[in-house]
Amino acid sequence: MPKTNARSLPSLSVRIDLADEARIGPGKIQLLESIGACGSISAAGRAMDMSYKRAWDLVDEINRICRQAAVERQTGGKNGGGAVLTPFGTSLIARYRKIERNAASAARKELEALSKEIGRPKKAASR
Repeated sequence: MPKTNARSLPSLSVRIDLADEARIGPGKIQLLESIGACGSISAAGRAMDMSYKRAWDLVDEINRICRQAAVERQTGGKNGGGAVLTPFGTSLIARYRKIERNAASAARKELEALSKEIGRPKKAASR
């Protein structure tokens, strides 16, 4: 039996619903990862094609719903400040990615079966 290419499988997206309609999902986690890589909320927002206000609102939401800071702003310095992930923010990313990997692993056989049932998309007819 030939192995199925992982890229051809349907993918699984994980959203964690917390109390009071609060959610942590792939977008917020990607923003945290981008802040960690870029060192600022504005640069992370630009890297994700997101306004600074939207990025800041999401960071504020993450910090509020988790009841502890995942991101801290830094002031001053040579480049005028920025933002860093807190140890909790780093842990939140790692935990989310582990949940995501575990869920994808658990669903792999069903995703493979779904992929076989759906088949390949038909090419659009030329006009």
